[in-house]
Amino acid sequence: MKRILSLLLAAVLLAAMLAGCAKTPEQSAEEDAGIHVCDDGRARPSNSGRLQVAGGKLSDREGKPVMLRGVSFNGLITSESFLNEQLFEELARDDGVNLVRLAMYTYGVGIVGYCTKGDKDRHRQDIEKGVELARANDMYVLIDWHILSDGDPNTYLEDAKAFFAQMAEQYSGYDNVLYEICNEPNGVDWPAVKGYAEQIIPIIREKAPDSVIIVGNPDWSKDLYSVAADPLAFDNILYTLHFYSATHGQDYRDMTEKLSQQGLPIFVSEFGVTAASGGLPRDLEGADQWIELLEQENISYCMWAFAKAAEACSTIRFTVPKYNGFVQEDYTDTGLWLLETLKKHATR
Repeated sequence: MKRILSLLLAAVLLAAMLAGCAKTPEQSAEEDAGIHVCDDGRARPSNSGRLQVAGGKLSDREGKPVMLRGVSFNGLITSESFLNEQLFEELARDDGVNLVRLAMYTYGVGIVGYCTKGDKDRHRQDIEKGVELARANDMYVLIDWHILSDGDPNTYLEDAKAFFAQMAEQYSGYDNVLYEICNEPNGVDWPAVKGYAEQIIPIIREKAPDSVIIVGNPDWSKDLYSVAADPLAFDNILYTLHFYSATHGQDYRDMTEKLSQQGLPIFVSEFGVTAASGGLPRDLEGADQWIELLEQENISYCMWAFAKAAEACSTIRFTVPKYNGFVQEDYTDTGLWLLETLKKHATR
């Protein structure tokens, strides 16, 4: 009798395990395509599909709000070595990352950027590699046209048109790709940025009509009041908010909460736990307050930067020689905070 009961119990446990591991048709199709489905409870292409903006929130294919929590590389031109299979697998499976941001500097550091003496073919290959690695590891990916030193996104308007036309055509069939069309406009007003967006968005939508597009705004993507007063007349649009916790405190949190609750679709495509310069001090308490607000408001976020630069905002110590297989002692205090934060927030 004991043996029969043991066998019955084993059968019940096996059935439960198989039920828990059962794949949806979408997940089975992803695996058939060579994609490593990551079933960890977070929003991923295998369970949430092509994203949309519904009710002012980033949402899955069914219109249910989702959260993307990820990392941004510190410029592809200087971060090519991070584009490797092992790292992307570790980010997805070990760290709980479901979004990676590929920052393509337009002007760049000094004069080296995509639009200023950059090797355009090589840089587009970096984008392609990053997109494919994210797709293979069941993560969303943000293609970031990284306006910074150039200030006005209209400076390289024709380059932007050609770039996004190619990206949208190449990735029109991908469910995991989002587009960020101007990182941090500065020295210009919202009408100038809006005019730029009104030219770029239709180019993307011609090839990728259902794509989610993220639009920056003046004052290094912190002028959400101007955006709210005169929003773009397109669907599936999110507006960028950037903050660094040691510089941007309660006033900016109040703005974010107010406008989010009024229905403005917001996406934090870049934030840090340091000063806005990327240097010390760190304000981890302030960063925790920001994350609490973003989680409350279902605002996705992406941390700057997954990098080894000698800056406080970098997640990896600059003396670490490798580009994957990171262990706890390889991380800076910034990186350790990130890992703990991702661990805390493990649901869709």
